[in-house]
Amino acid sequence: MKLLRLKITDPDGFRSLPCGFEHHFRTEWTLQEELTKPEGFAPFVCAGPNGSGKSNLLEALAAIFFQLEILRVRRSFLPEVLQSDDLDFSPIAFELDYLIRVPPEYVRPDGQVWAQVLVWKHPGEPVRLDWGNQNEFNADIYQVFRAGFADILLPEYVLGYSSGENEILSLPFFKMRFVQFDEYWNALSQQLPYSGRPETRLAYLDNGFSQAILLCNLLFQDDATLQPFLEDVGIEALQEFRIIIKRSIPIAPELLAAFASEDQNQRQSLDDIVKSNSALRAETDNTGITLYRLNLMQLLEGDEKSSLMVTALKRCATLSYVDDATDTLILDYWVNEVTKMAFRENFEGSPLVLFQAFQVLLALNLYAVSDKLKSDLYRSGSHYVNETVPTLASDQRIMRFKFVRFSKQGVAQPMMLKELSDGEHQLLHSLGLCLLFRNTNSLFLLDEPETHFNPDWRANFISRLRQCLSGNDKDDEDEEEKKSNAAQEMLITTHAPFLISDSKPDKVLVFNKDKTTGTVSIEPPGFNTFGASINKITMDTFHKQETIGLRANQILLELLSDPAAQNDPHALAKRIMETIGDSIERAFAVQSVLANSGHPKFRDESD
Repeated sequence: MKLLRLKITDPDGFRSLPCGFEHHFRTEWTLQEELTKPEGFAPFVCAGPNGSGKSNLLEALAAIFFQLEILRVRRSFLPEVLQSDDLDFSPIAFELDYLIRVPPEYVRPDGQVWAQVLVWKHPGEPVRLDWGNQNEFNADIYQVFRAGFADILLPEYVLGYSSGENEILSLPFFKMRFVQFDEYWNALSQQLPYSGRPETRLAYLDNGFSQAILLCNLLFQDDATLQPFLEDVGIEALQEFRIIIKRSIPIAPELLAAFASEDQNQRQSLDDIVKSNSALRAETDNTGITLYRLNLMQLLEGDEKSSLMVTALKRCATLSYVDDATDTLILDYWVNEVTKMAFRENFEGSPLVLFQAFQVLLALNLYAVSDKLKSDLYRSGSHYVNETVPTLASDQRIMRFKFVRFSKQGVAQPMMLKELSDGEHQLLHSLGLCLLFRNTNSLFLLDEPETHFNPDWRANFISRLRQCLSGNDKDDEDEEEKKSNAAQEMLITTHAPFLISDSKPDKVLVFNKDKTTGTVSIEPPGFNTFGASINKITMDTFHKQETIGLRANQILLELLSDPAAQNDPHALAKRIMETIGDSIERAFAVQSVLANSGHPKFRDESD
């Protein structure tokens, strides 16, 4: 997709973005350049001081697509708070324009493969959508989605990732995790068919998915695709891992009413409910008390020939067994080419299909969250809402990974993922999610994904993204491949000048926030950023004139202002050279001192 314009018309604004905030991501000229002369993948780089509103732009996009996603998914399993026809999530009014690449059967007679989509909402009114000049789609968005056009007009996925403690971006994604959980829980309680993969398109791929992302890539991708993993982190090959699945959990009698058949006109007894739902079973303990258990895997596990995900995982395992005492399935994998072939055969040859299976299983770890807490979460606008969700002990989780070990260059013994540095985790995670979704028409929202990188990795990051998303970072990439790889859109917030230096000016958004009014504005950088020096970018974009640290600069100024030192310029110059490291500031200071001393090398030529 290609973002064109975002306008916030909510009277209260959205976070730091005031009512009337508007940004055009592309001019008509730059858009035509992209469409007629594609150069492959290039993200928007959002730069500016801390607190200037960069993350709020990403959150606004996530919040809008959250509203669209709630309207798109099957409404039968949504909680009551999300069923209302007059959804009033923030922002309550907005305008969003973008281009979306359409399937071949919807390409216009003139060969145009991009459809222009306008989504808007006025306060107190439903979301509306217009698809180009086709008036039949200028309608309430429910009509558009009921007609089956959601798959055409929306990005395949909206993916969020934040590397630090900043939770601003995560809220709409976090809510969507519970929608995903409710989808499966509703199918289980009512014994409805389940697709085996998340229906929701929003996914927040935080550190809880790091092991899943790494495993899917190491099991499916070839050596050439995984070259960044080897060159930057030194990962050579996956050796082993374990998956632990808690198949059933105790369920309180008062919760069984949710499993009653909806078509029953009268209240069912507990025994009748258990008999009518094959996911439930009753047991009697030593004291004669009846206990109830829920088989959470009932829709995910079948006989040995089943294509259901848990059965497929068992077929790929080197060893599998069930701990009867806890009803826990243990799957051990010793990874070789046969193991990889088994995963390809059982998961459609796609790392994304395997990852979606892991998504479903990991979402079941939300089973302990009460309906009341979920209802409060759906209504909440707080960035701290995830802290209210209980964290389960490892043995209480439905699904978890263990013993993920791989070989690493220069290390004699296999390493575990937890032994890597924060920067290595971050690089594998950010590049790994790009590899998983490289063949999709998706929107990536990455909030400071490079905070723990060393300077070399920061300098290479844009090239690595291009390599992972386009499969190629060469100028001779053919035109068709460039066009097909331009379907992804990515916004990155950053404080790293290297990312700006690898981006053309039309892809750099410079944020500023008025200290008096708090108004956020986005301006072009005002100079050619591509290939610009780090010093130039630091001064012009981040308003940092000095190239050395504050303490070093203060000491340099103290040396220059010492009255006693003025009597001996050569001694002062020598002291500066000995105290301050090699820098522009030191060079200018020494030059100034010696020039004022009348030293022949610095004497004014007019003398």
